[in-house]
Amino acid sequence: MAKTIADLLIDSLLNAGVKRIYGIVGDSLNAVLDSIRRSGRIEWVGVRHEEVAAFAAGAEATLNNSIAVCAGSSGPGNLHLINGLYDCNRSRVPVLAIAAHIPSSEIGSEYFQQTRPELIFKDCAHFIETVQRPEQMPLMVNMAMQQAVANQGVSVLVLPGDVAGLDDNVAVPQVPVHFAKPVVKPSEEDLTQLASYLNDGKKVTLLCGAGCQGAHDEIMELCNKLKSPMVVALRGKEFLEYDNPYFAGLTGLIGYSSGYDAMMECDTLLMLGTDFPYRQFYPKNAKVLQVDIRSEHLGRRTPLTLGVVGDVKDTVEALLPMIQEKDNSKHLEKHVKAYQKVREDLDELAVGKPGRKPIHPQYLTKLVSDLADEDAIFTCDVGTPTLWAARYVQMNGKRRLLGSFNHGTMANALPQAIGAAVAQPGKQVVSLSGDGGLSMLMGDMLTLRQHKLPVKVVVFNNTALSFVELEMKAAGYPETGTGLDSPNYAAIAEAMGMKGIRVEDPADLEGALRESFEHDGPAVIDVAVNRQELSLPPKITYEQAHGFTLWMLKAVLNGRANELIDLAKTNLIR
Repeated sequence: MAKTIADLLIDSLLNAGVKRIYGIVGDSLNAVLDSIRRSGRIEWVGVRHEEVAAFAAGAEATLNNSIAVCAGSSGPGNLHLINGLYDCNRSRVPVLAIAAHIPSSEIGSEYFQQTRPELIFKDCAHFIETVQRPEQMPLMVNMAMQQAVANQGVSVLVLPGDVAGLDDNVAVPQVPVHFAKPVVKPSEEDLTQLASYLNDGKKVTLLCGAGCQGAHDEIMELCNKLKSPMVVALRGKEFLEYDNPYFAGLTGLIGYSSGYDAMMECDTLLMLGTDFPYRQFYPKNAKVLQVDIRSEHLGRRTPLTLGVVGDVKDTVEALLPMIQEKDNSKHLEKHVKAYQKVREDLDELAVGKPGRKPIHPQYLTKLVSDLADEDAIFTCDVGTPTLWAARYVQMNGKRRLLGSFNHGTMANALPQAIGAAVAQPGKQVVSLSGDGGLSMLMGDMLTLRQHKLPVKVVVFNNTALSFVELEMKAAGYPETGTGLDSPNYAAIAEAMGMKGIRVEDPADLEGALRESFEHDGPAVIDVAVNRQELSLPPKITYEQAHGFTLWMLKAVLNGRANELIDLAKTNLIR
C-alpha cells in the first residue's frame, strides 16, 4: 500500500520519539486517525475538549523534556486548541499542534467550518505553515518540530483533510528533530563585569525563576559566597525551594513580606532565569543585574545596570571562580530569619478544628502536601488554588508543580493533570482545582474514567470566584458576578463512575484524603472551604487599603454588613 502524507506525518512523529497525540476526532482528521490505526505504534488520547488536549500536551512536554503533540479538526475543533497553546508558548513548552483544515479546493470560498488558521494562531506560535502539496512532506513537519524545540514554544502545522490522504512515498529521516544542548555563557568581559558588581555589593539578593532548573547546587554555592538571601519567583519554586538555607520566600502578589523586603533592602539584585513581570516589586535604588538565555528578556521589567545572555547553570559555573567570598552575613541572616517567622505564621493558619466549618483552604493544602507521595506531580488552577499551592505545597527536588503561571487562564489544572498522568503513569498526580475552574472543563473528568487515569482531583469548593472577589475588595468594589451555585462535585464523580468524597468538617478531611490517595483509580475530593479567606500581598499599598475600606463602607450601605462579620470571624478566629 502506498504511503500517504498522513503516514509520513505519523512516521516523522514516531522517529522524533512522540508516543501519543491528544485531541478529538473529526472528518478532516480521518486520514491522520487511519494512519495512527494502521501504525499501531502511536496512541490517540481522546479528550472531551480540544483546549484540554493542548494543556495535556504541554504538561507532557514539560515533564518529559520532549516535544508533545495535540490535534484539532477543521474550524471549531482547532480553534478550541488556542487557549492551551497560548499557555504552552508563554511557558516555553515545545508543542506541535496539528490543525486540520477544510478541503484545499474550498479554501477561500467561505466553505463550511472555514477559518484562517495561519492568521488565528500567529500570535501564539513560532511556526505556522500549511501543507498544500505532497512535495512539502516530510520536510514541513520536521521543520515544524525543530522550530518548536529550538524556540521552546508552539508550532502549528495546518493540514487540509484531502491533502492528508494524498499519496507520497518519500523516505522519512530517522532523526527528524535535533535536541541540541549547547553550552551558553557570557563572554569573559561580561562575566568579569558581572563579578565586579557582585563583589562590590554589600547587600546582594538573588531573584530566581524557572530558568534555574538544573542549577540548584551552583546557585546554592553562589549564595554561600555572596552571603545572599534568595527570593524565588513562583515558577522557580519547584527547583529551588528545597534544601535551601538561603531561602527568603516568594515575592509578588502571592508572595511573602520576607521576600519583598529582601529585594527592597538590597543594594544589588541579581536576576537569574526569571522574567518576573510585576514592576512594583523591584527595588528602585539598587543595581540590578540580569542573566537570561533570551536576550529579549533583558531589561524589559526593570532598568538594568548590566544584562548578560547565558544559561543559568553554565553562567554561574563560569562566574563562581571570580566571586570573592563575603564575610558579612547580616543581610542574609536577617531575611532568612524573617522568612522562618513568616513560615511559622503561615503554618499557624493551616489548622482545622473538628466541627468548625467551613474548612480553611490553608489546612486543606498543607494536608495534601503532607500526605502526597514524595515524587507527586501537582497541578493548580489559577486563583486561590495557585496561591495556596505556592504557600503550602512543599517541594523536595522530586515533586513537580504545574500551573498556568504566565498565561493565567482558568481551568488548567485538570487538563494538565491528564497530560501528567498519561506521560508519567507511575507517578501520583494531584489536581488542585477551584470550583470555578473545574466547572469550565468538567466534561474531561470523563477522560479520567475513559483512560483509567488515577488522578486525584481536590476541589476547593468555596462557591465563588474568590480571588476575583479579593481583587474587587482591594479595588473598593462590592463583589458582583462572583458567586457560584456550585454542586457537590463528589456526587457528580460518583455519577460518572468514579470515586467521590465530600468533606465539610475538618475532622473528616485527613481520612478522606488518605482514602482517596490510596484508591486505585481516579477520585474527586470535594472540600467545602472558606469563601472569606484573606490572602494579602506582601506589601499593602495605600490604594489597596483605601479600596478595602471603601468596600467595607459600600458593603454596609448595601445591606451586606454580615459579610464583614464573616470576614472577621474567618481571619481573626482560628
